[in-house]
Amino acid sequence: MITIQNYVQAESLEQAWQLNQKRSARVLGGMLWLKMGKNTVGTAIDLCRLGLDTIEERADEFVVGAMVTLRQLEQHPGLNACTRGAVAKALQPIVGVQFRNLATAGGSIWGRFGFSDVLTLFLALDAKVELYKGGVMPLELFAALPYDRDILVRLIVPKTSCRLAYEAMRIQRTDLPVLTCAVAQTGGETRAVIGARPGKAMVVRDANGLLHNGVTTESAAAFADYVAGQVPMGSNNRGSAAYRSHLCRVLTRRATLELGG
Repeated sequence: MITIQNYVQAESLEQAWQLNQKRSARVLGGMLWLKMGKNTVGTAIDLCRLGLDTIEERADEFVVGAMVTLRQLEQHPGLNACTRGAVAKALQPIVGVQFRNLATAGGSIWGRFGFSDVLTLFLALDAKVELYKGGVMPLELFAALPYDRDILVRLIVPKTSCRLAYEAMRIQRTDLPVLTCAVAQTGGETRAVIGARPGKAMVVRDANGLLHNGVTTESAAAFADYVAGQVPMGSNNRGSAAYRSHLCRVLTRRATLELGG
């Protein structure tokens, strides 16, 4: 367990940012992974009073506050209608309802965990992040950046990117995934996102136009082979690199066929 010396409910983003400039400070999300550490936190910064716990649906996008819980995302009618239930499908296997009632979208994305269904999902949704000082940037770019002392404020999901299919493999239903996979289409572009490999999720685009003429059994298999060849895999106690490569082909083909109807 961590030791917290000072706890502050921030009154503004500026105050939260100022407090977070000290190396011993930490921003609290749902605190479900943070509490498993063994370090000492000088100042724990809570964003619960800043109104970042809502999902706003606009004409062309969804705006998700950093303190929105995974359960709120899972149950949001607009997001699930737009994605044909893919958001709920991706989030429902994460541990249990009690966990998802506490885990936050901001904490999950900021952590950029290698095992994260949430990162895989939002990369597939072509989301952007809004940082207090860093401004708005694509999540794909943010995921590749080193950790810094900025504050993640919101996630922005364009409605044009909501056509996707999600798959994941788990040894047990509520376990961490062995591999995650999402296939999405936006503006004529098809891309796959592969996570829990066991590194952080990465995006692979259909650069060779394998699905340009539509999704068939053959083109889906060819795209799956291409994706598996582009994604480096590793081994851990949940699976070997070879097993993950095999799963990548299976899940990518399955998600591509689902996307193609």
